Amino acid sequence: MDQNHLDEIIRRSLEIREKYHQLEIQQNGKEWTLEQDALAYLTDAGLLGRNIMSHEKTWTKSNSGEELEHKLGENIWWLMILADRTGIDIKDALGKFLTKTENILK
Repeated sequence: MDQNHLDEIIRRSLEIREKYHQLEIQQNGKEWTLEQDALAYLTDAGLLGRNIMSHEKTWTKSNSGEELEHKLGENIWWLMILADRTGIDIKDALGKFLTKTENILK
């Protein structure tokens, strides 16, 4: 994936989050806090785990293949949102992680 494509994915992710903020204001009178976003991410991470278990046939769940794909994408989306809300450049964070881990495993 080239840099421009990742930038476009991040831009689209932030636009979607802004639309959710508008729904939150309509429903609750205010946007979710960073902590609420983090809890929503953790909930989706747990659901991802259940779909992985279903994929591996250790948890019975119908429609898990389609939901697994959705939850994988959604978890990546949440990480982009959390990075943005904490002022962390997700591209830099990922690059640093990869370099550090590659060096550890040399």
